[in-house]
Amino acid sequence: MLVIGEKISIIAKKVREAMMKRDPKPVQELAAAQWKAGAHFIDVNIGPAEEKGEDLMKWMAESIQEKVHLPLCLDTTNPSALEAGLKAHNNQWGRALINSTSNEPERFIMLELAAKYNAQVIGLTLGKGGLPADAEERCAIAAEIMGRALEYGVPLEDIYLDPLILQVCTMQDHAMHALKAVKMFQELNDPPMKTVVGLSNISNGVPKEMRSLIDRNYLALLIYEGLTAAIMNPLDKDLMDTLKTVEVFVGKTLYAHSYLET
Repeated sequence: MLVIGEKISIIAKKVREAMMKRDPKPVQELAAAQWKAGAHFIDVNIGPAEEKGEDLMKWMAESIQEKVHLPLCLDTTNPSALEAGLKAHNNQWGRALINSTSNEPERFIMLELAAKYNAQVIGLTLGKGGLPADAEERCAIAAEIMGRALEYGVPLEDIYLDPLILQVCTMQDHAMHALKAVKMFQELNDPPMKTVVGLSNISNGVPKEMRSLIDRNYLALLIYEGLTAAIMNPLDKDLMDTLKTVEVFVGKTLYAHSYLET
């Protein structure tokens, strides 16, 4: 399973301060730590970035890839900032991933940018009418995103469908809806569609000491259903050990006494 390191986000005080000061060191250190811990992508979340977003995303992409040889998951709702990041992205380390398009008209442009820059894209199953009610509605939105992607020239193999993980402490029934959707998404195409989740959303709002427990147990269920990728915290060793152990159980990794060291 692909791990997309989630730690470089504007909501984190240390990262936000580094962004504002254009101080690359804290950002580079966080990216390098996630790379060392096993991340395959680094998520770069600059938020709406309404003011000078283009300069910020360009600076972030260049600063991170100067030290960390991984592709980036570019996370912003500002299309101009996203395009600046795609232009700056060093594809020598892999193709960029756009986070994200959806069924909301203002996000259709993300597919246009994915086609223009040969990037992969996350399709968040969020529609114009708000939150999807169940797995079936998530699949209906996913099918619309897939059809629209083809219209824009984005191959289906470049899309990661996201079932929209919601916090278990207030919307408990959606935990199972999202699990079911991950399985159903794979049946929408042959070869199966790729899937991704924002894992830590499941534990938002719970006591801090419980978050890792909830994340890693939910991750085990998601992997069993065939999850392709997760935006998650690779610096949580218990979480990463859970990932590696479940992949042994489902046959994605051959068991050896040293499997946790890989």
